[in-house]
Amino acid sequence: MIFAKKSLGQNFLRSEKALNQIIEAGDIKKTDLILEIGPGEGALTKKIFENKATLVVVEKDDRLIPILEELSKETKFNIIHKDIIDMYEDTTPVLTQLNTEVGGSYSTYKVIANIPYYITGQIIRKIFEQPTLPEKVVLLVQKEVADRITTNKDDKESLLSLSVKLYGKPRRVAVVPRGAFVPAPNVDSAIICIDDIERKIPKESDFKFFELLKASFAHKRKRLMKNLNDNYKDIKWEELFLKLDIDKNIRAEDIHLDTYIKIFNNI
Repeated sequence: MIFAKKSLGQNFLRSEKALNQIIEAGDIKKTDLILEIGPGEGALTKKIFENKATLVVVEKDDRLIPILEELSKETKFNIIHKDIIDMYEDTTPVLTQLNTEVGGSYSTYKVIANIPYYITGQIIRKIFEQPTLPEKVVLLVQKEVADRITTNKDDKESLLSLSVKLYGKPRRVAVVPRGAFVPAPNVDSAIICIDDIERKIPKESDFKFFELLKASFAHKRKRLMKNLNDNYKDIKWEELFLKLDIDKNIRAEDIHLDTYIKIFNNI
C-alpha cells in the first residue's frame, strides 16, 4: 500500500461515482489521445483505458512508477516519469512529446486529471500557453477554485476565471466530497470541464493581454479605470470608456471577458 505524500499534494480518489463522472465529462473516444496528469495508483487510469483511447500518464512520484508499470502490462498505456510542470516548460511542445511517446501523429489531445491543489493555477496556465491547445480539459480541483472558475453572467469575475475563459468554456460537472479521497483533504472538491477551446486573441498577444488583466485587478477596491490609469498613463481612459460604453465607476470584477477584449483591441 502506498501512502499519499503531503509534499506532493496527493489525495487518492476512491469514489467510483466521481471516477465515472470524470470519464463521462471527458467524452472519451477510441480515436482520442489522452494525457492524464498524476495518475497515482491508477484508479482513473483504468477507467480511461476502458474507453480504448491512446493514453499517456505523467507521474512524478518514484514510488508509483512500479505500480503503474505493472498495471500497464494489462492495459498498455504509456508512462512518462516526470514532473508535469517540467514537461510543459520543455522547449518541445507537449503535443510533440506525446506523439513521440506513442508513435502517433495526433493533431490535438485531451487532458484529464486529479491534480494537486497547490499547483492548480500553474497547471492551467501551462496547458493554455502551449502552441497547440487541447480539445478538452477535465480537472478535479478544490471546490472553491472550481466556483471561481465557473462563473456565470451574474457572478463576479476574477483573474482566474477570465484567464480560463480566454481559451474555453468552463462548467462545473459535480461536487466531490472530501470523504471520497484517501487521505481526506480538508475541503471538498469539484470536477470541472473546459471545452469549446479556441484562441480568442492571437497567441502572440497573450502576454500583453494578461498584463492588462493583472493591471485591472491590481487593487480590487479601486475602480477599473483608476487601476488602468495607474498602469497605462499614456491612454485617455475616460474617452475610451465612453467610446466603448463602459461605466467609468465599474470595478474589474464586474465586467466580462468580451469587454476586456474590446478594451485590449482599442489600446
